[in-house]
Amino acid sequence: MRSQFHEQLDALNAALIAMGALCEGAIACAVKALTTGDRKLAGDAVEKSRDIDRREREIETSCMKLIMQQQPVARDLRQITVALKIITDMERIGNQAADIAELCSTCDVSAASGGSIAEMATAVIRMVTSAVDAFVRRDETLARRVIFSDDAADGLFVRVKGEMCALISEDRTRGEAALDTLLIAKYLERIGDHAVGIAQWVIYAVTGRHEGEEA
Repeated sequence: MRSQFHEQLDALNAALIAMGALCEGAIACAVKALTTGDRKLAGDAVEKSRDIDRREREIETSCMKLIMQQQPVARDLRQITVALKIITDMERIGNQAADIAELCSTCDVSAASGGSIAEMATAVIRMVTSAVDAFVRRDETLARRVIFSDDAADGLFVRVKGEMCALISEDRTRGEAALDTLLIAKYLERIGDHAVGIAQWVIYAVTGRHEGEEA
């Protein structure tokens, strides 16, 4: 019975890893659509987001079955709790990748094709990839690096906001594109926040203490 339970935990872990890979793929497609104007890639990002939603429901169901049928305690219960928390962050990452892709499909986001927003997109993708890797490896050090890197992503958002304000001042006809670009930057900032959320739950899985708790 115990060996069956650990097999189920292993399957849960594999499902989370696959969901994380989908998140990385959705962001990559959305950002590529942003920089190239490729509407097919934008559609791919939206489709991956739908798949992420479906997997969230499947993993949530698996977690609840494990809790009800196996009544896990201590570290095993913590692992299941972390899974439930992480899939929420992953689902939101998928949604925001889809939001970026939809803007790329319907709006003029030519202002977003380069500059600081491209740098921000690269930084945020790195954060998500590292957060998923930290989960896979149960790597507390890598998880803390993800948390630390959020300040840089926030700084890039502030820079993008300044660039878009300057663009509107110089050429009012590009105001709508600048606002759409700023909205994309906000979605990227939120994705970074969810990467931090995943990293914090990884630390909890390893140490039993969540970063948001008071000392």
